[in-house]
Amino acid sequence: MHQATGTALSRCLQQEASAIAAASERLDPLQVEAALALLTSCAARRGKLVVSGVGKSGIVARKIAATFSSLSLTAVFLHPGDALHGDMGIVAADDVVLLLSNSGETEELLAILPHLRRRGTARIALVGRLNSSLALHCDVVLDASVDREICPLNLAPTASTAVAMAIGDALAAVWMERAGISPQDFAINHPAGALGRQLTLTVADLMVPAADLAPLAPNAPLPAVIANLTSGSRSLGSLGAAWMHAAHDPNRLAGLITDGDLRRCLQGHGAGDWTQLTAASMATLDPITVTPDTMAATALDLMERNGKRTISVLPVVDPANPGRLLGLLRLHDLVQAGLGNP
Repeated sequence: MHQATGTALSRCLQQEASAIAAASERLDPLQVEAALALLTSCAARRGKLVVSGVGKSGIVARKIAATFSSLSLTAVFLHPGDALHGDMGIVAADDVVLLLSNSGETEELLAILPHLRRRGTARIALVGRLNSSLALHCDVVLDASVDREICPLNLAPTASTAVAMAIGDALAAVWMERAGISPQDFAINHPAGALGRQLTLTVADLMVPAADLAPLAPNAPLPAVIANLTSGSRSLGSLGAAWMHAAHDPNRLAGLITDGDLRRCLQGHGAGDWTQLTAASMATLDPITVTPDTMAATALDLMERNGKRTISVLPVVDPANPGRLLGLLRLHDLVQAGLGNP
C-alpha cells in the first residue's frame, strides 16, 4: 500500500513537472521580452509591480509579489475586490500590474481593467486562455495554460497554479539577472537570513570595544592575569582573553592572552615557577588581527581556517595604526550572530 501511494505521488509530481516543461515551450518569446521590458522600465522609473488575483491565483500572486520585493523591485499584492473599494489608490501610471487568472474571466479582475487603463498603467496577463477577456485587454499576455489539472476530477487548481508560480519565478529570475542584482543587493533585503548576515555584518558590529577592556602590563604577575581573564569586559564579564600593552606605550597592542595560553603556560612550567610567570611569558606576541570593516564571515573563516588551532578571540586594530587596539572579537559572538555552528 505504501509503495502504491508513493508511486501515485511520484506520478502526480511528474505530471506537474511535465506541465511546467510544456509551459516553457508554449510561452511566446516576444511576449516574454515585452513583459521583461515593462518590468525594467518600471524599475528605472522607480515604479512598483502590483500583482493581483483571486482565490488560488491570489495566493500565487502574493508569492510572486514577495519574490520580486526580495529582489529589489518594489512589489505589492492588490486584491481586486479591495481595489474597487479604495485600494486602487496604490496604483500609479509608472507601475506595472500583473493579473493572474487561469480562466481569464475572473469578474473582479475584469472590473478593475477600465480603471487601470484610465491611469495609463501597463498590464500583464498571466492566464490559462489566450482568447480570454482578460488577455484581450492587457498589453502583454503570458500563456500559463495546462492540458489538465493533476486533480483526479480535473477541477482543483493544481497544475495550473504550479505553472503560474513557475512562470512568476522564472520572470523574477531573468529580471534579476538583467538588472544585475548582486548578492549584496539581495542581502540588504534579507538582513536576518544567513546570506544577509554573511554579507552585511562586519567585525565592528560584533566586537567588544577596547574601552570596555582593561589591558595588562607585560610584567603583570600570574594572579593579575587570572583576575583579568576572569573579569574580562565590564559589560560581558569573562571573555576568555586579555590584551597586553607594550612596555613603552600603554595604548599599543603587544600581545594577546587567552585561557588556552594560560593553561599551556602553566603546563609548561612547574608549580614552583608559577610565581615567576608574567603576562609577557604567556602571551601570543604576534596574534592574528582584523580591522573593524572586515566582514564578520571573513573573520570567522580566519578563526577556523588559519592553519593552526581554532582561534577563539581576534584583536581588532585600527587600519591606519595597526598597533592601536579597537576591540576584541570572540568566536562565541560570531556563532551567536548565526554565522557559525555552535
